[in-house]
Order: sequence, then structure tokens, then C-alpha cells
Amino acid sequence: MKKWRGLLSLLFCILFISLLSGCGASGSSAEKQSESNKKILKLGTSADYAPFEYMDTAKGDEVIGFDIDLANMIAKELGYEVQVVDMDFNGLIPALQSGKVDFVLASMTPTPERKKSVDFSDVYYVAKNMIVTKKENGLKTMEDLKGKTVGVQTASIQEGEAKKLAKTIEMKLESRNRIPELIQEIQAGRFDAAIIENTVAKGYIKNSGGKLMGTTMQTSEQEAGSAIAFPKGSKLTDKFNQVLQEKMKNGEVDKLIKKWFDQQ
Repeated sequence: MKKWRGLLSLLFCILFISLLSGCGASGSSAEKQSESNKKILKLGTSADYAPFEYMDTAKGDEVIGFDIDLANMIAKELGYEVQVVDMDFNGLIPALQSGKVDFVLASMTPTPERKKSVDFSDVYYVAKNMIVTKKENGLKTMEDLKGKTVGVQTASIQEGEAKKLAKTIEMKLESRNRIPELIQEIQAGRFDAAIIENTVAKGYIKNSGGKLMGTTMQTSEQEAGSAIAFPKGSKLTDKFNQVLQEKMKNGEVDKLIKKWFDQQ
């Protein structure tokens, strides 16, 4: 009798453990399902453009910046979460067109040419361009760039401006995918200067230990500003634009500008 009792106890324990395991598996499955149901939008950006977007190495290469905060603020209002996808600037519009990302926040200017490929929100920030060079080079005006090698970021508004400028001032243009590459080329003496958005340029000049200087340019696109880009016909365009306008009117965008740009 004792033998059967022991066997029954063993069977009961096995059954109990199996039930517990089944409950655990069910909970795990439910959690995965919940995660997959979250509304996530993929944000395309080029994280080499502080303070708009850049890698915070102190946080394990997390992408942070003004554009990232703006994206999260608008998306949260609309009930979305944001997943950041970092890539070269010249790959952003193709990524929108192919559906790899849902929208782009990368200090992108809504030029007529770009509007043929993607839709834009209203402008959320206006900046100017700057000539960045070594102090010892003494380049302070656009005319000083004559005969010089000038760097620009590939597919940027600054590249377009430099090409226009090169029609009247003879210079050699070189393009690179990332802003840090332009700064490295200047410091190495391979570029005499680079044309960079002033808000971004100020950060590099500040951190150069007095070796770099910058001069603001007067160019035709200087008042064009930055906007959020979407695939053609995206339903997100109007939704984002409505929230953007609200945040600009109530001062929340200004708070982000102060947070990120007062550091420069």
C-alpha cells in the first residue's frame, strides 16, 4: 500500500509541475503577443549631426538629440513608440520610398527636388550655413574659398549650395557621408574648409580647442529650414503636422530648442 502511495505522490508531483510549466509558457506567449501589438514607427535619421541627432556613447550608442526628442514628443501624443534607424544621410529618402522607415527627422530641408520624392511637414526649425575652417587658414568670406578644397555632406542642402557657389567662385568640392569626416579632413589639412549648418558647426568649433573657426554664410536656402519627411501620400503627414503646430504654439518646441541649442 505504501508503495502505491509513493507512486501516486510521484505522479501527482509530476502533474503539478507540468501544470505550472504550462501556465508559465502561456504567460510568456501572451507577453510576446502584447509586444507585437505595440504601434511602433521607424524613424530614419543620420546620427552624426549634433545637437539634432548623434550617438551618446555614454549610454551605449543611444541616438539622442533635438530631432529625437521632437519625434518622441509627437509620436507619444499620437499613441506611437519610436524605433530609431541610423543610416547615412543620402540613404534617408530611398529608405522612405522603400518602406524601411515610416518618417525621417534629420534636419532635412524641404527643397523642391526632395518634394518630388517625399512629403514634408511644416518647417520646425530655421538655421543658416557656416564656413568651417582652421583658424590659421583665415577663410572668412565666400570669396576666400576661391582655389580651395571645400567639403560638404553628401546629399545635404549644403552640397547643393556649394555647387551653386562653385559656378561663380572656382573651388574644388569634395563630399563625405558624415559630418565628423568633414571635420577630420579639415584637421588633417586635406580640406581647406567645409560648409556645415551653423547650429551643428558651433558644436565642433567649441570642442576643437580653439583650432577651428566659423563664418555664417548668406545663401539662397538659408531660410528654408528643417521639416519632417514622410513617404508620398502617408497618412502620418497630416497627423504629425497637426501635433507639431500645437507644440510650436504652446512653446514645447521652443523648450526643446533651448534644451539642445543653448549647449552650443
